Amino acid sequence: MSWLTLTGRRCLATSAALLIWAFLWVSASMAEDARQLSPAEQAHIDEVLHSVNRGRFIDQVAVSPDGKRLAWVEESNAGEEIRVAAMGELDKSQRVTAAAAPDESCDESEIAWSPDSASLAFFSDCAREGGQPDLYLSQLDDAPARRLTGLRGYVDAPAFSPDGKEIAFLYVKGATRPAGALAAETSPAGVIGEDDVEIQRVAVTRLDADAPNALEVTPANLHVFEFDWSPDSKSLAYIAADPPGENNWWVAKLYTQELGGAAKAILASAEDSGPLHGLQIAVPRWSPDGHAIAFIGGLMSDQGVTGGDVYVVPSTGAQNPINLTAGRHETASWISWTIPGQIDYTALAGGFSQLRTLVLRSPSSLSVRNNVVNFQFPSSIGAGRLEMSLSYERGQFAFIKSSFSEPPEIWYARDVGAECSAPADNPNACYEFRQLSHFNEGVQPAWGKTVSLAWTSEGFHVQGWLMLPKGYDPAKKYPPGKYPLIVEVHGGPSSAVVPRWARGDPLSPEAFSALGYFVLEPNPRGSYGQGEAFTQANRKDFGYGDLRDILAGVDAVEARFPIDAGRVGLTGWSYGGFMTMFAITQTHRFKAAVAGAGISDWLSYYGENSIDQWMIPFFGASVYDDPAVYAKSSAIDFIKQARTPTLVVVGDRDGECPAPQSFEFWHALRDLHVPTELVVYPNEGHGFVNPAHRRDVLERAAEWFARYMPASG
Repeated sequence: MSWLTLTGRRCLATSAALLIWAFLWVSASMAEDARQLSPAEQAHIDEVLHSVNRGRFIDQVAVSPDGKRLAWVEESNAGEEIRVAAMGELDKSQRVTAAAAPDESCDESEIAWSPDSASLAFFSDCAREGGQPDLYLSQLDDAPARRLTGLRGYVDAPAFSPDGKEIAFLYVKGATRPAGALAAETSPAGVIGEDDVEIQRVAVTRLDADAPNALEVTPANLHVFEFDWSPDSKSLAYIAADPPGENNWWVAKLYTQELGGAAKAILASAEDSGPLHGLQIAVPRWSPDGHAIAFIGGLMSDQGVTGGDVYVVPSTGAQNPINLTAGRHETASWISWTIPGQIDYTALAGGFSQLRTLVLRSPSSLSVRNNVVNFQFPSSIGAGRLEMSLSYERGQFAFIKSSFSEPPEIWYARDVGAECSAPADNPNACYEFRQLSHFNEGVQPAWGKTVSLAWTSEGFHVQGWLMLPKGYDPAKKYPPGKYPLIVEVHGGPSSAVVPRWARGDPLSPEAFSALGYFVLEPNPRGSYGQGEAFTQANRKDFGYGDLRDILAGVDAVEARFPIDAGRVGLTGWSYGGFMTMFAITQTHRFKAAVAGAGISDWLSYYGENSIDQWMIPFFGASVYDDPAVYAKSSAIDFIKQARTPTLVVVGDRDGECPAPQSFEFWHALRDLHVPTELVVYPNEGHGFVNPAHRRDVLERAAEWFARYMPASG
């Protein structure tokens, strides 16, 4: 066991002996025998999970460039399969596959249309043993799909060159796990940080080659996260950093590279002297004339959970990029720049998902004449490739839409004409909308309705969602103090709760609703949806202002609904797990807590996790340069104030929030005789993938809240 001393404190470093002990122990507890769920409570959970599993999930949609056909990826019992149909005739779809026989099961996904709409590229594991996917091309006729590559590793994000002659994609040669920090980490061995580092590069396959081919075109010493083709098909723009990629996304730079040429860094936020300094960049998009590149810049917690402002920079590079959405009370997530003089982007604004357009002063201008809302929904929208991405061709958008009460379906939106001017109270007036799929017709939620709430906290406008107990009728009069409340804090902190259909999360608000709880899901300061200043409002202040926002939200709920103030619980995963751990050391308002994959000691955490670079933008310095700002938000420093019974759960291979953080917290509560239990799940990373483990967490959480927040009388 290895120990470090830092500023006079004993801080736990990652220890193989400790991890092995914790993982083999699996469940450590000083609590009495847990209260078992009643048959009725078990039935409620079963009903929720059945409602979730009954639905057909669509993972990606793509409109053909001529606007006549739609392709999509849907989940099946055997994995994922691809379907294609004429626009508006999805009930007459055909399967697109590399399978040799019609009934052969394969896992096929990641679709991309050719520029001429004649063919569809996709990844399939049909022909390779061991589940290795390769890139295939289907002409959408009766001929078998053609295998374009012979790969060995992780693949993602195929994209045709604009001239249709090549397909680029992300490739981790020899990968042992998916790229990114959410997947379960490989057990550490060898020279840490040097041996077996897996690097994601852009690979290109030529369609005119006689045999399967793939050439890695970006440098071997750069880990690429996202890329875009130049309009002339000769160059790439991409976001990349030195390896290891899972740690260095937060210091990534914007590069351009002519195929066959050298990479050129044209933007580094660390060198920027403006508002982008030290922030993250994502979603590079080349202008139609090739003279500029747009991207999203902001304070982001996780690669792939994109949010910030829309920036633009000349493709030759510039010292300071131009912020096109500065000061707006919204969070941009995705960009499309295919029309000269017009940048379309999706944004989260309060509780709405929006499509907006930046109208530039001229096709060659980098300044904005107007910013308009095209349409908005109190729902989640996305085409499945990137966060809130849409598939856009020929003036029409396709996307997957869902909400707390509506299972996912494919929708279509079309601009009705340039002469239309939407009134302020109806921004959707200038678009025609149509639901194209009816895959989940008749699937009803097994949980209660959800309402949007807004409240003011220290001058901030805060929005959140309140899921009502199943069967609750707001029109009826209920006696005060009738219902318990669970507050569920989202991860991030740079993220937001957006209305979407349930996916069976381990800490399922839908299941809690079915069990008779109100569930508050707040978006406090630090969240997306209110602008970049709001997202940055908890820098160097984790657990303080955001906790006050959450407590103000609890006040708002108690003022409007029949909540029993003596039965308020708290839970969350990741940053929500940290907030759960920290909150119970700051207030005794919560009577029970469940902390999923949390952080209890920011000082020791800095040396344990695999993504320490994410912390610099939020804390302002490394733990070695400013330990006080880390200690300020460490639950372990205030642990003697904790009284709340707390269940702690974590995966044994979590690289984002390593298991020792949960062990420290449980150990401290146990020594203080606070009811607690620690459960470590084998072979799980930050995001649990085993359905049995997800259900076990849910059942344990439900039992914990039922035991420590019992109904009176």
